[in-house]
Amino acid sequence: MKTLYFECNMGAAGDMLMAALLELVDDQKTFLDKLNAAGIPGVIVTAEPSKKCGITGTRVTVKVDGREECDDHHHGHEHRHAGGSHDDHHHSHNHHHNDSHHHNDNHHRHDNGHHHHHNDSHRPRGHHHSSYHDIEHVIDHLNISDDVKKNAKAVYALIAEAESHAHGVPVHKIHFHEVGEMDAVADIVGVCMLIEDIAPDAIMSSPINTGSGHAHCAHGTLPVPAPATAHILRGAPVYSDGIIKSELCTPTGAALLKHFAGEFCPLPVMTIRKIAYGMGKKDFDQANCVRAYLGDAAGDSANDEVTELSCNLDDMTPEAVSFAQETLLREGALDVWVTSIGMKKGRMGIMLSCLCGIDKRDRMVSLIFKHTTTLGIRENTCRRRYTLKREQSEVQTPHGAIRIKTAQGYDVKRSKPEHDDVAKIALENDMSIDKVLEEWPWR
Repeated sequence: MKTLYFECNMGAAGDMLMAALLELVDDQKTFLDKLNAAGIPGVIVTAEPSKKCGITGTRVTVKVDGREECDDHHHGHEHRHAGGSHDDHHHSHNHHHNDSHHHNDNHHRHDNGHHHHHNDSHRPRGHHHSSYHDIEHVIDHLNISDDVKKNAKAVYALIAEAESHAHGVPVHKIHFHEVGEMDAVADIVGVCMLIEDIAPDAIMSSPINTGSGHAHCAHGTLPVPAPATAHILRGAPVYSDGIIKSELCTPTGAALLKHFAGEFCPLPVMTIRKIAYGMGKKDFDQANCVRAYLGDAAGDSANDEVTELSCNLDDMTPEAVSFAQETLLREGALDVWVTSIGMKKGRMGIMLSCLCGIDKRDRMVSLIFKHTTTLGIRENTCRRRYTLKREQSEVQTPHGAIRIKTAQGYDVKRSKPEHDDVAKIALENDMSIDKVLEEWPWR
């Protein structure tokens, strides 16, 4: 399974994630040309080598109308406010990772020496601020695929909702500073395009280091992580080692990881094909980068977290227990089984066990209480579940079709026919199951 894994020991920002992903594609220049031709108003994206603590990686620079955001906003913190009337609009000073500010160049030229101009027909207008719907309008008119548009807008929705929550105002009243916001659009669209090009089967991330201390912006001093970042990262594992007194994870970086990462976990068991480093600008005692791994995970999920739910029963009929088992399996349990046990006062009973994904846990708990007589359920979370990759095919026999189930991985491959299909052929042709398997071998 083609797996993309982000290591965020130094947090994450949009430009750092884009830089790491850029190292994973075969032709960086072709991709940058495609991104710069997407039509993001006034934007030019470039990449250059960068070295941190002896490690060489890539740093991405985004300029809007020849300027970087930090040329005008030296505080370097993304702080969106909400506003109402024209005169009292609050606005966003969009930031990258506070370590990802870049040096300014005055001009952009094509290789032929001509100045590069973008089509500004879809640039948000009006006092250099744009609303959330303005940003959606910009994305809708970009020369990118529908899937990239969908993902980019979903990432922006996370950011806008977080800012809305942090400032206590409706999403439609959130306004963004134009230069900084086009910079963020470039980061988000760039990451979405790169993930589309890389096309991983699974995306995972390590727990995220948020940094510590306080971040300074034009409107005051905020705790790290910033309120919007903290809101976005709800449900994801985060930490701060307290060593680096700086903001390491930005709202843009948090939203990208929250949208794309299907799982936050330690590095899974995988065969690594490529390793990439997306660099920030500032230097710390630790290498200031996002590291990305691209490789092949063993099986359907090399780090598949599942939950085992169990309860003891001594007052149910076998028919009722069987119905509960069938219901749990029908509703998405991975497996359900019963074990004979001896209970207190010498009573014989059974233990009902249900294995399910984390996302199915609450549903399974509800069904167990509904369909059994138990008063309590135990939970045991399995952090790692190693599985073989499973596929199903179909073969034609003189007596009908039989499905073949194949499992492989870890240098193992095995196949077996679907029992229900074999039994059906045996019944219809007055044959034994052994005879069906003997006449048409499956290995």
